Amino acid sequence: MKKTIALLTGGTTGEWVVSVKSAATIAHHLDPNKFDVYKIMLTQQGWFYEPADSVKIEVDRNDFSLNLKGRKVMFDGVFIAIHGSPGEDGKLQGYFDMLNLPYTTCDAMTSAITMNKGYTKAIVQDIDQLFVAKSAQIFKNGNYKVDQIKKDLTLPYFVKPNNGGSSIGMSKVTNQYDLPGALDKAFKEDNQILIEEFIAGREFTVGVVKLDGKITVLPITEVETAKEFFDFEAKYTPGVAKETTPAVLDEEINQRVAQIVTEVYQKLNCRGIVRIDFILKGGVGDFYFIEINTIPGQTATSFIPQQVAAMGMNLSDFYTKLLKETIG
Repeated sequence: MKKTIALLTGGTTGEWVVSVKSAATIAHHLDPNKFDVYKIMLTQQGWFYEPADSVKIEVDRNDFSLNLKGRKVMFDGVFIAIHGSPGEDGKLQGYFDMLNLPYTTCDAMTSAITMNKGYTKAIVQDIDQLFVAKSAQIFKNGNYKVDQIKKDLTLPYFVKPNNGGSSIGMSKVTNQYDLPGALDKAFKEDNQILIEEFIAGREFTVGVVKLDGKITVLPITEVETAKEFFDFEAKYTPGVAKETTPAVLDEEINQRVAQIVTEVYQKLNCRGIVRIDFILKGGVGDFYFIEINTIPGQTATSFIPQQVAAMGMNLSDFYTKLLKETIG
C-alpha cells in the first residue's frame, strides 16, 4: 500500500532557494508506485500545499493535515527538505515529535546541537584520530575582545555564523585589520560566531546514512575551487568548483575516514542522511572535522546525488530506502 508523504520545502532563511531546488530533485525521484507525495511550501506567510489545478491550500497545523475539496489528507510521514531554519535546527522535528509523525532527519536535539558548529566540535573532538581546528566562539553582545582573538589565533582564519549554512555570511581573513568587517558580516546572519584557524590541506565531503538498518558511508568527494574558500557561489554554481567523486585516496585513508565519520554519526545520534565536511592535512592525512550538515542539499549539483550515483544506486531506490528506514 502506498505511503502518503509530505515533502516539506522552503524555509525562513536565505537557504530557502536551495531548499526549493532540493525538493524538486527529491520529488522527481520519489517512486510514484510507492508514495503519494504532497509538496508543501513553508514561508514566513504560512504553510501551503499548491496543487496544479487550484489555489494554494493552507496546512492545518493542529494535526498537520490538508483539506482537499472536503477530503482530509493525513500523512504517514514527512520528508524534510528545508535547509537552515526551521528545518535543520530542530524546530520542525520537535513539532512533528509532538504530533507523533515520523520524519526523515535527525531528531530535534541532534538537529539543534549540530546546527551550532562550536557545540558540535566540542562533542566530537575526543573521537579517535579526529582533529579540530583551534577556534574562538563569540556572542554578539558578549564580552569578547578583538585584540585577544588576534593574540589567541594564528592567521589566516575563517569567520562564520555559528548556526548558518551554505557558507552564507562567511569570510576568510588573511589580514588582522579585516577581522572587524568579517565579524560584522557574520553577525548579520547570527548572534553567535565561530572564528576558526585555517587548516591547509585537501578538502572533502562525505555522506553518511543508515540504510537497511546499517550505517553506510557513501563514496567521498574531493572539492577543489579557485576561490578563497568553498562559498555559496562555489557550492551552487556549476563549474566554479571541481568535484571528484569518488575521491582519489589510498584504501587505508578511505577506511580510516569511514571509521571516523561512522563514529561521528553514532556519537551525535544521527539518523537519515547527513553530510560531513573535513580536511585531510599533511602527508599522513590527519582528519580535521569541519562541520556536519543534517539536511544536505539534494540539488542537481549537490554532493549526495553524486555520491549515490558513484555507489551504483539510483536516487529513486536511495530515497525509497531512506523513507523505509526513517518513516517505516
